[in-house]
Amino acid sequence: MRFERREHRPLYLMILTPLLAVVAALALAGILIAIAGAPVLEAYRRILIGAFGSRLSTTETLTRATPLMLTGLAAAVAFRARLWNIGAEGQFYLGAIAVAAFGSNMLAGLPAPILIPLLLVIGAVAGMVLILIPLWLRLRFSVDEVVTSLILNFIAVLFVSMLIDGVLKDPSAFGWPQSQAVVDHAMLPKLIARSRLHIGFVIAIALAVVVYFIQSRTVFGMRSRAAGLNPSGAAFAGVRLGSTLVKVACLSGGLAGLAGAVEVMGVKGYVTTDLSPGFGYAGIVVAMLANLNPLGVVLAAIFTATMFVGADGMSRSLGIPTYIADVTVALSLLTMLIAVFFTQYRIRR
Repeated sequence: MRFERREHRPLYLMILTPLLAVVAALALAGILIAIAGAPVLEAYRRILIGAFGSRLSTTETLTRATPLMLTGLAAAVAFRARLWNIGAEGQFYLGAIAVAAFGSNMLAGLPAPILIPLLLVIGAVAGMVLILIPLWLRLRFSVDEVVTSLILNFIAVLFVSMLIDGVLKDPSAFGWPQSQAVVDHAMLPKLIARSRLHIGFVIAIALAVVVYFIQSRTVFGMRSRAAGLNPSGAAFAGVRLGSTLVKVACLSGGLAGLAGAVEVMGVKGYVTTDLSPGFGYAGIVVAMLANLNPLGVVLAAIFTATMFVGADGMSRSLGIPTYIADVTVALSLLTMLIAVFFTQYRIRR
């Protein structure tokens, strides 16, 4: 037997790949649930009920999916061009702290129609700044951006921790390390009354459509895909790899920084060091589950949020640890990588 690269990947195979990967992951996670002594189908039913069984749970699931969509888009955009941005977590935090700094003091006097878009742009720019550091090291010294962007995550979190325990510390937080809150009129409008679901959900979906259009219908999108598929061939064809990667990095880092801004302005109102439960890292899983398709990122983010939110209800009713959600999402990534391999190669005897 040998593996032979496919000359053409059928559309049906591209659509079925993530579905089969998720089914395989659920089947493997079901083995662990069975070992824990719980009925597998009932456990998954409880997850669905916990995620969509009521108005509150549905809005919480979609609220949780919003930053995952943005960090998933950040990873998908970068990975498509073979820019391995593992630093979305740090970019998320920088976007969040930038919004907290400007939205609580410096720009607090501006009216909401000006202040809200301006803060979103500031959060995106903060994310862009952080990703340009590993990109510069790659272009200038050929340093692997996987390592540098990953290390910058920890540096960014420590930097944010220093700020919220220092100059940006909220004096009314009774000593708790959190930033000053953004002003009330800087918060994003709610989509549904008496819920946490905010307009950032709509913004994330709109950006997924915009990114899809950019990648599939613009010259820049063609160049970024060419840079990812064959850098040498793209350079020979006249694509300026350096400038293309800078634009890709700005788009990717901007989306991750925007995720932090949206989380602060839509949900929390302030920054703490536990603001993100791993949105930046989970965004990588979301992007891979979507096969780097921006529209698929929306569905993959909702699936991931469903597992995380629904696992709490399952745990309370069946006594299964909530960590089964992390295991299922991790298995989804592994099965997706295997499935993607078989969309690119076939077995020949």
